[in-house]
Parts: sequence; structure tokens; C-alpha cells
Amino acid sequence: MRRCRPLILLLAALLALAGCGTSYPADPEGTLDRVRGGTLRVGASPNGDWVRLPSGSGGAARVEGKEAELVQRFAERLGADIEWVTGTEQVLADELKHGGLDLVIGGLDDKTPWSTHAGLTRPYTESRDSRGSLHRHVMLVPLGENAFLLELDRFLLESGQA
Repeated sequence: MRRCRPLILLLAALLALAGCGTSYPADPEGTLDRVRGGTLRVGASPNGDWVRLPSGSGGAARVEGKEAELVQRFAERLGADIEWVTGTEQVLADELKHGGLDLVIGGLDDKTPWSTHAGLTRPYTESRDSRGSLHRHVMLVPLGENAFLLELDRFLLESGQA
């Protein structure tokens, strides 16, 4: 009986912890919960066919391109509206780091210098530049927002993009 007692106490402690209601992966800042049914704040940096800013948008940010279409479908899946913010990669990565954005797109690849400031999706597609160099494309999300990142990665995988 003495040998079983520590095991019983350990099992009881594990069961108690399992009932704490903590879900993993978690978003410390609650990004996924806030975006679902709300607003997805997306930074878009122009880059060829990946992200285009058409002229004549009347002052309102309008974004087109391969990644913009993916983000629009992702927002629909979450029941979210999109708030577009346009700028350079540097400005958008800084805004993402400080909580002003939920996602950054711009034809970025997995060698992006912003990986120390942001989480990266899994590479969801590949392309080659005019020199034949391979680029594995990613999107940026806030560091530590793992539930949001997992949801985006699942979407990209299910849509045949990862």
C-alpha cells in the first residue's frame, strides 16, 4: 500500500491539473478569440503578384494579389472583417511586434530577417526567382500567438497551400 500511495497522489494531481481548463496551444494575447467574429488586422507590403495595391482606391486601403486572396478566405473562415494596413516590411513587422497587427503578408520567404520579431507560418508554397533561386513563402504572425498560428497553418494546409 505504501508503494501505491505516491502513484495515487500523482494521478490525483494530474487529474486536477487536467481539469484546469487550460487549452493548448494558447494565445497569450488572445488573438484567435479576438479575431473570430471580429476584425483581422493585416499588414500588406507590396511585392509583385503576391501583394498589389491597385491605384484609384480612393484613399481606402485595397489590397489584391495571391496572398490577399488567401487572407480574405481565411478571414471568411473566421467570420472576420479585414482591416488592411499598407507599408514597408520594416514598418509592418514593427507594428506586428508591438501588437498593432495580427498578420503580415508581402511575398515573404522563410529566410525573412523578421523571424526574430515574428512567428512564421509553415512554408505554404514555393516559387523561383529570375535567377532560379527557390523561395519558400511564409506569412508573419505575432510571436507566441500559437493558437492563431496553428489555425492559419491548418487553413493553408486544407486549402492546398501548404
